[in-house]
Amino acid sequence: MSQIDKQVCIPPELPEMLKQFTKAAIWTQPQDLMQWAAEYFEAMSRGEIPPGTERSQQVALSNWAELTPELLKTLHSRVAGRLIIHADELAQMWKVLNLPTNLFNSVMNVGRFTEEIEWLKFLALACSSLGVTIAKTLKIVCEVLSCDHDGGPPRIPFSTFQFLYKYIAEVDGEISSSHVSRMLNYIEQEVIGPDGLIKVNDFTQNPRVRLE
Repeated sequence: MSQIDKQVCIPPELPEMLKQFTKAAIWTQPQDLMQWAAEYFEAMSRGEIPPGTERSQQVALSNWAELTPELLKTLHSRVAGRLIIHADELAQMWKVLNLPTNLFNSVMNVGRFTEEIEWLKFLALACSSLGVTIAKTLKIVCEVLSCDHDGGPPRIPFSTFQFLYKYIAEVDGEISSSHVSRMLNYIEQEVIGPDGLIKVNDFTQNPRVRLE
């Protein structure tokens, strides 16, 4: 049998392995990709955690502040309701809060932002560096955006939630658009009240809402 006639068997674990490698490379932004890739797969072969597999790319250095929902809320208040913000201005705000520059650069790269940044998209990706799952990321976003001061659960307009969920799912690339649509339709028809707001518990405690 010729080489052409032989059936090519793709290892079942290969697609997921390459997907995780690609995500880690995007978030880590190594200067020498080939060297970093060699270290990545060498770590895997030894059964160790590969570099860059944790979504949070915060640098554990004493001169950097750790990104928290509270700091993101401060950043959001300084954006002052604008939908678009210039990259240089946002970078300066980030610097004033003493946040890691490599994390800022990673968010810029993953979001493919240029000079004019859609603030809610940037915020969503920044929150995703803290959230292990999409549901956790959206929970953090709701906490940052919520203006409730009465001690109740954080809540935001459903239209905002809808926009953010679609965007995060698109960037994640592992959730079908049909699944996203089903979840949003269910939430809108069965969960959202007359005020048009969605609470964190509406999508974290409802067993019929599976965002991922």
